[in-house]
Order: sequence, then C-alpha cells, then structure tokens
Amino acid sequence: MSSTENWKQRSVSNIMPDPLATRLAHYKTLIDRDIAAYAAHVRAATGAYYGPPAALVTDVFLELLERDGKRLRGALTMAAYEMLGGQDQQMIVRAATALEMIHAYCLILDDIQDRSATRRGKPAAHTVLAASSAAHPNPAHTGTSLAINAAVAGNHAAQMLLAGLSVPDELRVKVLGIVNQALVVTAYGQTYDILNETAATDANIERAMQYKTAYYSFLNPLCVGMVLAGAGCQDTDAIRGYALPAGEAFQITNDIAGVFGDGITEPPLDDLRAGKRTLLTQYALTHAAAASQQILAKHLGDPNLTSAQAARCREVIRASGALNHAKTEAKARTAAALDALDLAPAHWRKPHISFLRGIATSLIL
Repeated sequence: MSSTENWKQRSVSNIMPDPLATRLAHYKTLIDRDIAAYAAHVRAATGAYYGPPAALVTDVFLELLERDGKRLRGALTMAAYEMLGGQDQQMIVRAATALEMIHAYCLILDDIQDRSATRRGKPAAHTVLAASSAAHPNPAHTGTSLAINAAVAGNHAAQMLLAGLSVPDELRVKVLGIVNQALVVTAYGQTYDILNETAATDANIERAMQYKTAYYSFLNPLCVGMVLAGAGCQDTDAIRGYALPAGEAFQITNDIAGVFGDGITEPPLDDLRAGKRTLLTQYALTHAAAASQQILAKHLGDPNLTSAQAARCREVIRASGALNHAKTEAKARTAAALDALDLAPAHWRKPHISFLRGIATSLIL
C-alpha cells in the first residue's frame, strides 16, 4: 500500500511544516484543557442534580468528547477568529469547545446510523451503553436509545455554551444561527449518505460530501470564528471558496482511509460493511469490469464481510481506477481551495492564511 494511504491515522501536524504543526498543537492544547475543565464541572453537576441515570449518559458523552482527536473544527474556529483580529482567547477557546461538543453529538448519531461498533479505536457510545444495559430485555435497543439521549443532551449543552459567550448580543445570535443552519444542512447531508446506499447517483454523492462535510467541518467553524471577530458577510462569503472544496477533499481522503486504512494496521471494515457509496466506491461500481462490479455490489453492505472479501473489494476498486480517480479529485479540490486563498482580502492575517493553506495541503494524496 502506498504511503499516501497512511494519512488518516497520522496527525495532520505530522504532515505539515513545523510552524503550522506548532499552531495546530497550540490550538489543540488549549481546547483539550478547556474540555477537561468543562467535563469535570459537568460530571459533578450532573451527578449532584440529576442522579446516576443521568450521569451514565453524561459520562459516555464526555468520555467520547475527551478521546484524542485533531480538534480540527475547533482549531479552524480559533484560526479564523485570530485571522480577523480577534484577541479574546478565553472566549474563542470556549466557542471551539462548543463546536467540538457538537462534533461529538454528530459522531454518536453517525455511529448509530452507520452501525459502527467503534470510534477512535474504542467502543462507540451506543456499544458502551448496550454493554451496560445487559439486564434490559433488549440491550442493543436500550444502548442506542441512551446514546441518542447522550447526544441530544450534549448538543443542547453546547448551544448553551454558545449562547453564553462573552460577546455582543448580536454576535451570539448570529453565531447560533450559523451553527444551527449548518446542523440542518448536515442532517440533509446525512440523509443523502444513508439513501445513497441503495440509490446512489454522482450528483447525490456530491451533495452528501458538501452538505455533510464541507459545510459542517470547514465552512461552519470558519464562519463562527470570523463572526465572533466581528466579520461581516463580505468575509464569510469570501471564505466559502476555500472551505467548500477543502471540505470535499477532506471527505474524499476520509473515504479512501475508510477503505484502505493507514497501511500499517489491518484495514478497516466498517465503511465496506455499511455499504457506503462514496465517490470512491461509486466510480468502481460504474467503471469496473462487469464481473468485478458484481463482486463489489455483492459484498458492499454485507454486515458479515470478512477480511478476505474486503481485500477482494479493494482489488476491484484499485483495478477500476477508482482509487486514482479519488486521489485526483481530492488534489483538484485542494488546488481550488488554495487558489481561493490567493484572493484573500488584504486584512486577513497572513500567518493564519498560511495555516489554512497547510490544512488544505495536508489533504493532497
């Protein structure tokens, strides 16, 4: 397996020039520290006010939130804020924490819908809660129900953090509108993602990439950071040219990693078992030889897919040209994002533009 397939399991900081890695690590440290402080407060308050059942779902949500991650969405929020001249570090770190909480909320729901048993190398929230529900008649259903409650509570807690930010009222209202609009778009993207498993078209796969990932993982945090710095529509409109193609490149590289893995450990099976129709698999299903198309269609979406069958699917995907096609698409969208930064307004701070360039460049396969 080529080294370009190893990207997902590496920290973005390991594939960016040192100054950019330092900035990303700095953002991550501040966010992780704030999350730890917030989690300690919430754990104590939940147990004291609401009792053990409430603490059960809160603990699962917070444990997922605290799992190691790049904190990409929080970092983009902070970078955009600073790029527009924002200086209230305590406030913007708390905003970044709120967006990371919303990310945890989305991950819990995504794992339920994708039937994924793990997340970040550990059991998914619904899996943890099913294991703790062995005394119930249907532990799996109970675990899923409790996980949904954990996700919903976490999302609303994040909204409360945003509503309490120490910024002028009009900025709080605007940020809440931006975030909730992004969540509406994300819900539609997830809807396309689910329905694409049985009725995929190229256009609907593009919609899923843009709605589910580009808006939510790139455009939303960048706009939140900019608005909290006092930016107007001219700035938030300008960042779209970077955010949308960069987010699409991010999704394509995630899809590649979801099938081919990191080249070191055993490649993952979840995406193939879930039958995910992505730019990668859709291309293979329409461009592979007829016999190979039948093999891939037979195994894609099989919850009992074996490692040997998954290896055969990967062979079909490679032979069809889908892997090279996906890499080319990711590279083209990254180039579009970089081109958009060439047109950045003069008042955007150059070190932070360089940071955004580094994030985009790390997505090239």
